[in-house]
Amino acid sequence: MPSSPDSLGKADFMALSEFRYQMRRFERFSENAAHAEGITPLQYLLLLHIKGYPGRDWATVGELAERLQAQQHGVVALLSRCEAAGLVQRRPNALDRRKVEVHLLPAGEEVLLRLAAIHRAELQSLHGVFTVPNLPHKP
Repeated sequence: MPSSPDSLGKADFMALSEFRYQMRRFERFSENAAHAEGITPLQYLLLLHIKGYPGRDWATVGELAERLQAQQHGVVALLSRCEAAGLVQRRPNALDRRKVEVHLLPAGEEVLLRLAAIHRAELQSLHGVFTVPNLPHKP
């Protein structure tokens, strides 16, 4: 059962505010890093989710839509832009031709490796700063 608004104290709001602030700072860092590489933040996330998909180095459009929390038609448009930029390639699945696999191309892999390295360094620099607030559960 969610807490009622009057059961939240100043410390709760301060913790939530700090958490959202740190999330937004990291998000802004990520946006600027992607733009510096000549791609959009969504293109970076797409590349990351392809490479980081559990168990394999490719993902389907539906899987990417879930990871991006986006509609499939929006992901298809994003994929088209990434394909035109030479970052990814769509391929039919060998076993089920209805499925489309999305693979990184060498140019996409290079951009992703550079961006992932600086994101990792930024996250390491935030150790101890960017933490999930410990909010007590109130009945």
